[in-house]
Amino acid sequence: MLYKDTEQIGILDFMKILSYNVNGIRAALKKDFMSWLEASAPDVLCLQETKAMKEQVDTALFEAAGYHHYWFSAEKKGYSGVAILTRKIPKHIEYGTGIAHMDFEGRVIRVDFEECSVISLYLPSGTNSARLDHKFQFMDDFQMYIDTLKKTYPNLVICGDYNICHEPIDIHDPVRNKTVSGFLPEERAWLDRFIKGGFIDSFRYLNPDPHHYSWWSYRANARANNKGWRIDYALVSSPLQNYISRSYILPEAYHSDHCPVGVELNF
Repeated sequence: MLYKDTEQIGILDFMKILSYNVNGIRAALKKDFMSWLEASAPDVLCLQETKAMKEQVDTALFEAAGYHHYWFSAEKKGYSGVAILTRKIPKHIEYGTGIAHMDFEGRVIRVDFEECSVISLYLPSGTNSARLDHKFQFMDDFQMYIDTLKKTYPNLVICGDYNICHEPIDIHDPVRNKTVSGFLPEERAWLDRFIKGGFIDSFRYLNPDPHHYSWWSYRANARANNKGWRIDYALVSSPLQNYISRSYILPEAYHSDHCPVGVELNF
């Protein structure tokens, strides 16, 4: 990695950011997650659905690989949770949003660097009517939170599992799934407004082709048949647009029902 200095808190020439819903970090570690991490070598790794308290994880593994690590877990054990691993110590770490119903489930953590701030987001799924109502409330409150945050931190990269496919190109069967949470018109409209409010879908910015997904059901051999959904994003705020050098999905990583997504910023 290219750094301008050798201080712990340095200025980066280049930042490789990966985001990964691991569907349980302890389970992923048993599937050789560390070998993947060392081979991928991101500067920043955003994790979602860690399903663990920090003290339940062998964090010495990350430290041995050269990473500082910051965790924001749900109050309910074995549920939800986000974390960020980074090679450089951030200027500041923000645990949660200050909004109780969001922070109770451990869904947002932010690290601030000189060049930008990186958020790991795990937006709720709408598995039933009650959770769908919660999801819409979360979406509305997160929008207001980000609108306010951007005034102080305009250079944002919001990585994570949004649990929403934006466009028909982002889902293998848009017709049959139009009434399924994750592809509801109201969810898609929210994500559309959110992006148009000052963000760039970094993957679509550089990759217009179809059939690229980040999540597959465990049922019906969906992953082998590439019947997936693109619900994981690295959204980059507009002031950073000219710094986006690469954006990609890594479907060869098999630690979860999701796969990692990445964006590289060249400063």
